[in-house]
Amino acid sequence: MNEPVVYLNTGFLPASQAKLNIYDLGIVLGATLTEMTRTFRHQPYRAMDHVKRLYRSLKYAGIALPLSPEEMLEKTNELAETNCKLLRPDEDLGIVHFVTPGENALYAGSAGAAGPMTPTICIHSFPLRFSMWRHLFTEGAHVVTPSIRHIPPQCVEPKMKNRSRLHWFLADKQSQAVDPRAITLLLDLDGNVTECAGSNFVIIKDSTIITPTTRNILWGVSLQTVKELAAGIGMQFIEKDFQPYDVINADEAWLTTTPYCLAPCTKINNIPIGTGKPGLWFNTMQAAWSERVGMDIETQLMRSAL
Repeated sequence: MNEPVVYLNTGFLPASQAKLNIYDLGIVLGATLTEMTRTFRHQPYRAMDHVKRLYRSLKYAGIALPLSPEEMLEKTNELAETNCKLLRPDEDLGIVHFVTPGENALYAGSAGAAGPMTPTICIHSFPLRFSMWRHLFTEGAHVVTPSIRHIPPQCVEPKMKNRSRLHWFLADKQSQAVDPRAITLLLDLDGNVTECAGSNFVIIKDSTIITPTTRNILWGVSLQTVKELAAGIGMQFIEKDFQPYDVINADEAWLTTTPYCLAPCTKINNIPIGTGKPGLWFNTMQAAWSERVGMDIETQLMRSAL
């Protein structure tokens, strides 16, 4: 087979044949729980951590699956093994899980009650396009805080990873009007820093990594990796509220995310952070992460043809 496979509902099929019904509530209501894992040297990294978080989200949303977490992990590994055969040795995959409540046979928008539904389950993958993120390692990220605010936790629990993201789409439009390459960093209703659409955001002051509190963010698996590595490189790790003022006056700022793991953030709202260049702590943390996964993460990103 010369195309990747997708796991959809009950089995594997070629990606070109994987389709969703227009009545699926993932489309009708944007009701989708999701995760993303990546491979290193074609091996899924912390896949069970992502699967467990997916099942916590599903439990909170009241969606029960016929697959156990262990069976989901087995399907994930099988998909990765099959699809990685289509890659070069220096390439890696992003692996996406998503689950919706299923198809609403009595579809009438949100005004109509749903009939009996079977959840839609999908696992698919794509080659990681490292060229998209190279500028983050040569220039650093520029985050912008638009007028649109983070959805309050009283409305949608941020620990539940979901794809109901129209507010992110609108916020990105505002941020990209400032800088086409800008990454949106949302504030909460009180002006506290929260997170970016695809990454967590931390600042460094002296030798301390400071993350927004778990009440306001999705705690990322990559953020957990940073926390685990911190003590070994002589850094402290704390959670607390902070504002753009603190970002501007920080020594460094980082993005943590699955595809590229860790990236320096060198500007906020066109104001330099620290020296305006990737910092020494970033280099130290990046080296520790590379050692953990057994490969030079930045070298792969800078040299890959993708």
